[in-house]
Amino acid sequence: MKRRFFLKSLLGTLSAAALALTAAQASAEDKLKVGFVYVGPISDYGWSYQHDQGRLGLEKALGDKIETTYVENVKEGADAERVIRQLASSGHNLIFSTSFGFMNATLKVAKKFPNVKFEHATGYKTADNLSIYAGRYYEGRYIMGQIAGKLTKTNKIGYVASFPIPEVVRGINAFIIGARSVNPEATITPVWVNTWYDPGKEGDAAKALIDQGVDILTQHTDSPAPLQVAEERGIFAFGQASNMIAFAPNAQLTGIEDNWVPYYVKRTQEVLDGTWKTGEVWDGLSTGMVKMSDYTNMPEEIAEMARKTEAAIAKGEINPFTGPLRKQDGSIAVEEGKTIPDAELAGMNYYVEGVIGSLPK
Repeated sequence: MKRRFFLKSLLGTLSAAALALTAAQASAEDKLKVGFVYVGPISDYGWSYQHDQGRLGLEKALGDKIETTYVENVKEGADAERVIRQLASSGHNLIFSTSFGFMNATLKVAKKFPNVKFEHATGYKTADNLSIYAGRYYEGRYIMGQIAGKLTKTNKIGYVASFPIPEVVRGINAFIIGARSVNPEATITPVWVNTWYDPGKEGDAAKALIDQGVDILTQHTDSPAPLQVAEERGIFAFGQASNMIAFAPNAQLTGIEDNWVPYYVKRTQEVLDGTWKTGEVWDGLSTGMVKMSDYTNMPEEIAEMARKTEAAIAKGEINPFTGPLRKQDGSIAVEEGKTIPDAELAGMNYYVEGVIGSLPK
């Protein structure tokens, strides 16, 4: 009798355990798996760091509804395709690939996994299940250019640049347009390091520019190395992608901050709701996708000028690419009163007046 009762009790316990395990498995399967692919380490304190802050913000906002995965230090090209394919084949329903050089790999994998949603940052190729998104970082660079134009004593500004793609070229042009709007004698010299993240190369480029007489530095690379060099050499500089003031408390004037949390939450919620559609998003200061770090280490009147410009851009009252603007060779880029359309900005492949050196082919 006791044995029969024990067996009955044991079977009941095992059944309850099996049901609990099944429920846990079902709960795990119900979660939306979201993958992120980063070109650099999340410790770069720049581009990849800020995307990962977006991932963490997504987790905080949607909690148990989702499960996120990230892969860092992914090389552009074959490695990117392999990583993106692994994510897609391992149950990830939404994948964010976050570097321009991941574009073709993302498109290729998207065609093979039509039921997976893909989001690619800074690219221009879409598909039924592939959307693109980017920030109008050039808006912030125009503001930084104005600050530099006011503060430079040598009229020589240095730019540590990654790759000669339209996004980076736009930033260089917007910066010098902003600088020359307040100081027509200002010039900017880019040094191309052909990497997104290599503190050694970035630091060496910054030192070389300073040795050439540059008294203000800016960058479109991902580590704080150029800022750190500026701090050591006693000149001013600007942050990139996130607030880097901790690395250069006396050198940083401001910086561009990429704010991905709202976008990641919105698009992930749309997948959960079944309302996700492919599209093209290019937002800036007006939506908060691009933010400016605090204006520091400058006279208040210059900070006030920057705040007014920031507000005017956000309201649509100022567009950095409104004419008259000339290309580096003196030809007309855009006539007075007209604005370069987004389609042309997306493929920008020329320098404007005030940029020193030739654009790499």
